[in-house]
Amino acid sequence: MFLSRLCIAVDDGLDLPRPGQKWLRNLYRVHQRLCMAFPSEQRKSDDPDFLKPFKPEDFGDKQVHVERKETSGFLFRIDPIMRGGVAILVQSALRPDWDYAFHNAGYFLAAKPETKDFNPAFVQNQVLRFRLFANPTRKIDTKSGSDGKRRHGKRVPVPSDQLVNWLIVRAEAGGFAVDQNSIVIQPGYVYVNKEGKRQGKRLRSVRYDGSLEVTDPERLHETIIKGIGPAKAFGFGLLSVAPLPG
Repeated sequence: MFLSRLCIAVDDGLDLPRPGQKWLRNLYRVHQRLCMAFPSEQRKSDDPDFLKPFKPEDFGDKQVHVERKETSGFLFRIDPIMRGGVAILVQSALRPDWDYAFHNAGYFLAAKPETKDFNPAFVQNQVLRFRLFANPTRKIDTKSGSDGKRRHGKRVPVPSDQLVNWLIVRAEAGGFAVDQNSIVIQPGYVYVNKEGKRQGKRLRSVRYDGSLEVTDPERLHETIIKGIGPAKAFGFGLLSVAPLPG
């Protein structure tokens, strides 16, 4: 896998916002642009200067609208960085072509994107710090139809007093245990509005920071690849881990 970091131009010291700041407000557009880093060979051959409009089928070489696993798909997260900056972290199965993706939109970037190989490995009882930007929700009114098949109900936000428990349950299934005393949560909402739609969506968002202990290295590796929770196309679900300071 690969891990990329994109620093976005959000402030140039003037009162007017940079183009990147406006771009980040439309997560449909953000996801679309990131998909463009994985063009099919036919697309690159037919349109080397990226002059044609975006079409999902041109950027679907095991990346767009597919299951996230070691050979396909990507996850991303928008993170604040020092001095009021913003970075997008992208974890992908294939090496992205950022030059192509931003060929006609380089003004969104504050620096050249950085990409490195990413091959995480874990050991039992290893302690790590983590960050997760998630969409904690649950389904209600799930019923069985007359044919015996389960019908998924409406997805609703998890109540504020259950946000930590939501993570604990998914950690147990994901091969790790969180240190409840270390968890810092920043709840909020993300607004998304697809072009052509009158009304957008308001999605529950929570940034979790803290430390975890590895309980099942293989399952944690799978969790890192697949992500946690729904709404991954809007920047949710990417679990990042790193050694504890010191």
